[in-house]
Amino acid sequence: MILGRVTANLRRQDWTAVVVELAVVVIGVFIGIQASNWNAERETEGKAARFAESLKADMRAEAWGYEYQIHYYGNVLSNAERALDALTGKAPLSDEALLISAFRATQYNENIRRRATYDELTSTGAIGLVRDPVLRETAMRLYNTNNFNNIVQEGRSSQYRMAFRMAVSNDAQRSVEKRCGDRVAVVGDYKTNFEDAINYSCSTGLPPDVIAANAATLRNDPRLVPLLRLRVVDLESNVANLLVYEGDIHEALRDLTEQPK
Repeated sequence: MILGRVTANLRRQDWTAVVVELAVVVIGVFIGIQASNWNAERETEGKAARFAESLKADMRAEAWGYEYQIHYYGNVLSNAERALDALTGKAPLSDEALLISAFRATQYNENIRRRATYDELTSTGAIGLVRDPVLRETAMRLYNTNNFNNIVQEGRSSQYRMAFRMAVSNDAQRSVEKRCGDRVAVVGDYKTNFEDAINYSCSTGLPPDVIAANAATLRNDPRLVPLLRLRVVDLESNVANLLVYEGDIHEALRDLTEQPK
């Protein structure tokens, strides 16, 4: 219709009308392009906001997990030191307490990661949609550190863990695991899960003679003292890595999630 009017105006040489018709076309195209751009920008902003909120939710869980790992391995370390002091005669420990601490020194915890949002952002090249530079950089540092994998691998393959498993009777290990093993942690609970992660008071429920026999095995096993020394050093390194060498990640997570310090 507009083309027909323009053609008719050209035939009549009505240049004013031609200009008006062409201006209407140009303005219409411009408005259409702008509307399309506004819609695309609004869609991008909405997607960016959703990704940011989703990433923040994941980071809150990761922040709790990071803090839990620090406390958990601190508990394991204190038990390893307690068992080592008992075996070297530095500090006395009852047979049952030795059995419990020696067992707890073998433990490791595999942190359940919450990285679905980050993996989606990086796999699609959309990480730039996270406009908050602190959130973006902290996520990139956190999800690319090898500390968590290294800690789990060291704990799982610990020579001390294997030596303990071979030395103590299976029935005793099952009883200690059931009564004195890791407690189930609730993600996000900073009040009740940390200090007592694996350092709470407990009783093995084993008969005295069984406790005495297994404690004697531990005290007389020449492998355990050097392996415990190695375990203590490894645990100290693991905790130091989380607190010192990756301390900027730790602090950034605390600030982002506004968790108690």
